Amino acid sequence: MNFKEQRDLFRTKKVSAKEAVQESIKKINGDNLNIFINSFQSEALKQAEFIDNNFDKFKDAPLSGVPIAHKDIFCTKGLPTTCGSKMLENFVPPYDSTVIHNCNEAGSVMVGKTNMDEFAMGSSNETSYFGPVSNPWNSDLVPGGSSGGAAACVAADITSISTGTDTGGSIRQPAALCGVTGLKPTYGLVSRWGMIAFCSSMDQAGPFSRDAFGCAALLDAMASYDSKDSTSTERPDKNFENLLAKDFGSLKIGVIKDIDNFGINPDVMQSYEVSKTVLSALGHELKEVDFSELSTGICSYYVIAPAECSSNLSRFDGVKYGYRASDQKDISKLYMETRSEAFGDEVKKRILIGTHVLSAGFYDAYYLQAQKVRRMIKNKFESIFKDVDLIFMPTTLDQAFEKNRESNDPNRMYKEDLLTIPANLAGLPAISFPNGFKNNLPIGGQFVGNYFSEDLLLATTNRIQEVSDWHKMTP
Repeated sequence: MNFKEQRDLFRTKKVSAKEAVQESIKKINGDNLNIFINSFQSEALKQAEFIDNNFDKFKDAPLSGVPIAHKDIFCTKGLPTTCGSKMLENFVPPYDSTVIHNCNEAGSVMVGKTNMDEFAMGSSNETSYFGPVSNPWNSDLVPGGSSGGAAACVAADITSISTGTDTGGSIRQPAALCGVTGLKPTYGLVSRWGMIAFCSSMDQAGPFSRDAFGCAALLDAMASYDSKDSTSTERPDKNFENLLAKDFGSLKIGVIKDIDNFGINPDVMQSYEVSKTVLSALGHELKEVDFSELSTGICSYYVIAPAECSSNLSRFDGVKYGYRASDQKDISKLYMETRSEAFGDEVKKRILIGTHVLSAGFYDAYYLQAQKVRRMIKNKFESIFKDVDLIFMPTTLDQAFEKNRESNDPNRMYKEDLLTIPANLAGLPAISFPNGFKNNLPIGGQFVGNYFSEDLLLATTNRIQEVSDWHKMTP
């Protein structure tokens, strides 16, 4: 069942919020894909009863009466928030993040927190302390990361909407691999307050759903100006759900010259070519654009992101909160043992890389150069958007891949983010949606838009989904 159908059932009083939550709980209890780290069944039923008892207050809310799952990176008052790490296994925040607060106010009911790569570091959802998530289409394959649990939750029809975060593609890549729709908003549109930081200059929260409609409704709830977040942008409110019906006319859509030279799987390229014919049939003009700098984004990202992560994760020292190594009387040993025992290998690797590139002898050679590349990519996007309205390209190089690939080829794992990272470096909005199937596995395509063009991204995706069935296919 998609989001619109579920919300309509509540609004017409055919299904109560409590009944919808009970159905989600039943599916959570039968989950064999390791999608959830924690479920909050008694709390969800209590909240659902409150919504049912206050029907008139919630019936017109964006998410009225709909169960939702949140990536376990958003702080939840009085409930565990682990970030997929042993470091925060027993951490219970004293406050709700702004995203959680907004979704609660919009009438949704949180049924649980989804599994994720540890501290959002990974592209396969295998680095979680709580074990890997399996892809609903094939349990031997990964769902993508780091928001793999949130994407798998929607694909497996446990909830019709979920939240994730995208630092280098962590919403769009799992959306593509799980066959759902996922949106990374413009940096600053959705508050990061109460969202545990990985790379502060790129982290952005966004919605998952089967289709653009569900993403639009969830974004209506999530997006707001927040004075507690210094990177939050104050802008006139948009109703993204209502704007889905807006006719933006014939668009100029950029397609990247020689994109087939980036090592994209032939099946993914075939779906991409089919989608281009769909866009042409809808009256849009395809215009080739030169973006040879695209491949440099991944080099810039894997300097900047570890640098920021090494700074952000320095707070986890065993003193203030989180895991603490036992029987350590020396403060330096307490720090070292706590971090050695509680961080996973991928997190340690990125902290070490980040500390190295920020050190006195290497700051200019690595970090400063990476920031220059980031500025170059941002300028290139701005130049391209003078001539086109959107850019269209595949979301990922491959379809869902086998588990433990990293142990065989760690560089290949990092390359999976090649096509998603540039939007994060520039702070641009981008959406991934199902645009094909091969070998009974979904394939994703993505639009990248200019700043604060989420309405255009969602409306264009919605139009494609009105004339196609890829988003309706289920495992």
